[in-house]
Amino acid sequence: MSALSTVIVPINRAGWPFILAFAVVTLILFWLSTFLGWIGVILTAWCAYFFRDPDRVVPTRPGLMVSPADGLVQMITKAVPPPELGMGPEPLTRISIFLNVFNVHINRTPIEGTVTRAEYHPGKFLNAALDKASDLNERMSIRLAMPNGREIAFVQIAGLVARRIICTLKPGQSVSTGERYGLIRFGSRTDIYLPDGVQPLVVVGQKALGGETILADLASAEPQRQGVVR
Repeated sequence: MSALSTVIVPINRAGWPFILAFAVVTLILFWLSTFLGWIGVILTAWCAYFFRDPDRVVPTRPGLMVSPADGLVQMITKAVPPPELGMGPEPLTRISIFLNVFNVHINRTPIEGTVTRAEYHPGKFLNAALDKASDLNERMSIRLAMPNGREIAFVQIAGLVARRIICTLKPGQSVSTGERYGLIRFGSRTDIYLPDGVQPLVVVGQKALGGETILADLASAEPQRQGVVR
């Protein structure tokens, strides 16, 4: 891998209309003022950076569950999956990953399986860092059945700035671990609900990499991990 390839990465096609709009505004700003024009250049560069879509090295051993998004592991708690998924009233371990405006915003499927439900739920646009955002904010919820029959849920949650959730998954669709399936604009959160009895292998405060960071191992009896900042 060349050094240049680590800096220049593909842009997701959903971003090109926004990058073009930023570029047009930048030209107008240059016509008004050179100073304003350079501010436009910076904002256009940020927009291109936001929509970057790098490849990831996805672990392929059966049973490994990867992060659906880049970001900060903000919360690990017990919570009931979104009611629209029909997964019952029992709380499951929920891992919440917060994405700021500088993270890669491409979402990836956590594990291989078949989509059984894909439900959009309108809602508010509260700060995605708040716990209540899982219940009150606009979201797209996915229920997925793994080949062994166990199920997980993962949810795209809009945030204070994010106003658009893109999801390509449909019921009946088969997916592989780490497969791209959507994105959220511009700053958001992704929740994942683990099967009963499965322990998370990440800790609060850890930075996750979508498609690469292992959140859980269905074949492992390892207890929940602990961590410290050093």
